[in-house]
Amino acid sequence: MNAVTWSPAGTDGSARTGVMSTPHGEVTTPNFMPVGTRATVKTMDVEDLRSVGAQIVLSNTYHLMLRPGEDVVAGLGELHGFMAWSGPILTDSGGYQVLSLNPKITEDGLVFRSTYDGSKVELTPERAIAVQERLGSDIAMALDVPVPLPSPRSDAEAAMHRTRRWAERALDAKRRKDRALFGIVQGGAEPDLREQAAKEIGALGFPGFGIGGLAVGETPEERNAALDAAIPHLPANGVRYVMGLGDTEGMLAAIARGVDLFDCVIPTRLARHGKALTRNGDISIKRAEWITDPTPLDPACACLTCRRYSRGYLRHLYTTNEPLADRLLTLHNLTYTLDLMARARDAIADGDFEAFHRGVIDARMPR
Repeated sequence: MNAVTWSPAGTDGSARTGVMSTPHGEVTTPNFMPVGTRATVKTMDVEDLRSVGAQIVLSNTYHLMLRPGEDVVAGLGELHGFMAWSGPILTDSGGYQVLSLNPKITEDGLVFRSTYDGSKVELTPERAIAVQERLGSDIAMALDVPVPLPSPRSDAEAAMHRTRRWAERALDAKRRKDRALFGIVQGGAEPDLREQAAKEIGALGFPGFGIGGLAVGETPEERNAALDAAIPHLPANGVRYVMGLGDTEGMLAAIARGVDLFDCVIPTRLARHGKALTRNGDISIKRAEWITDPTPLDPACACLTCRRYSRGYLRHLYTTNEPLADRLLTLHNLTYTLDLMARARDAIADGDFEAFHRGVIDARMPR
């Protein structure tokens, strides 16, 4: 019996809704995971996360294994107790972050230098699972080998095969029956490699599947072609998770193809750069036109920021470097993103997803 299961609730074409059951609660899908890299979503308290509608959050294995270390986290109640979040948590394997450090990649694993103190660190498929089991996340991700896009086909193919071999090692290393492990589909921008990877990883018995190596520089057309190639070959009862995807247009295109789960730093990072996501397009709060504007960021938004504060006030906070600006814009952007997921679920349940999808895109087009 898997610790994490997914049950269908409805479909509209290839788009689907469902319920992902985890040891720390249920997640309705499609859904978005705010990114809490170091066991915190930047500027957000857990009560803030609940207020914006977050059902599940993501934390980063690479950063937490280096600081404060998985043993410290385990001793303080594992991730749930450590960060005082009672809902589900997914941890990524750390491979994506490590690859930005130009590691030595061998069949055994990754060797790199810590960004904190320069010490030598080794991350193997087995080590990635051991760390995540100490962290206590509901869902651990197998260590994979993503490649930047564009990349030569030979690089994508080699990474795909190594990711599959590492997935088998991760399964062998798994010890906790009360936690789940997801595999990852690689294959670059090559549809035939994506299909092959989905078949091979899909046959290993994982309860869910990350579709990795996307949202890293490819065109929307390349990404959609990769999803079209992979998704039909993944088990229908498994969670489908596009890793690192978080823009409105990209997520809706993926939902239309049957994707269930997303994560990305876009909502929180844009907030810290003064950009608000709205139903009518994105707003840069830095612009002088908002100095005396008494209206909220988005009249249709129910977040605390839009209920209480004007664009003029938010611009004042941002241009005077007040930390409150980051928090209020993050509250808004996460509310927008999670509300988008809720509206997508409703549209699928009503059999109206295609019209909903078209309406969202049209409303956000520049006028």
